[in-house]
Amino acid sequence: MWQERELTEKFVDIIAHASTQLPPDVVEALRQAREKEEAGSLAQKALDTILRNVELAGGAWQPICQDTGTPLVWIHHPVGVSTRMLTRAFTEAVKQATAKQLLRPNAVDPLTEKNTGNGAAPGIPTVHCEEWDEEDLEVHLILKGGGCENVGAQYSLPNSALGADRNLEGVRRCVLDAVHKAQGKGCAPGILGVCFGGDRGSGYVESKRQLLRRLDDRNPIPELDALEQRLLKEANELGIGPMGFGGKTTVLGVKIGYLGRLPASYFVSVSYMCWANRRAGARISPKGEITWLD
Repeated sequence: MWQERELTEKFVDIIAHASTQLPPDVVEALRQAREKEEAGSLAQKALDTILRNVELAGGAWQPICQDTGTPLVWIHHPVGVSTRMLTRAFTEAVKQATAKQLLRPNAVDPLTEKNTGNGAAPGIPTVHCEEWDEEDLEVHLILKGGGCENVGAQYSLPNSALGADRNLEGVRRCVLDAVHKAQGKGCAPGILGVCFGGDRGSGYVESKRQLLRRLDDRNPIPELDALEQRLLKEANELGIGPMGFGGKTTVLGVKIGYLGRLPASYFVSVSYMCWANRRAGARISPKGEITWLD
């Protein structure tokens, strides 16, 4: 079974991977977006800069963006593994990664307005532990920057201003409104994680969990798959473009999930991820061997 110090080292490796190596499906989506833009346009120049940045960061194992974001991690663990130990190990990994400049000191005490200096504070990092029947640990991490976090949105339906009722059409209207209001402030082209249902807290958690999905996957629920594809097309028709400069690519993907809801409530939660969709997935065997999932 794993020792806390050993797990901390593995978690640092996973953080380093997420911070410096953009997943191949995201890089490919950015390349395809670049080819769609008009030659010499601001949109194409922005994507050229983004792709060059990704190349340089990956080659040097340096952070892709100066805002290394808030770490959010989901850990599946076997029966009998202490969730307190896992949380301690991951929090220590964040501190070590911050000391190694793989992460920026990104945790501020809102009462004193002082930066903790080590990347950790109450609620940071966010660690979700789920028990399963496998013998390995499975870790899924995203690093979510502040700019894209600021443009997330949550709606309560019905919403008369949007003409949005409690149905998938209402969900569609909310998502497009969120993208329009974000403009380029979330560092477009972005990825949208969406959850309808749940409560105000669980809806946001699930919308962020949707960001763990590959851009080239398809939703197994036909109705949601159709909605994802429609929203991807319609969001890109808004013309906001890379970094808000105008263009044909405003979002790279739309990922939708749902949760049960109270009869009295119908929430639509939209989490916006910037182009730097820094995610990493790995399995850690009882012997400490890492198998990368992205």
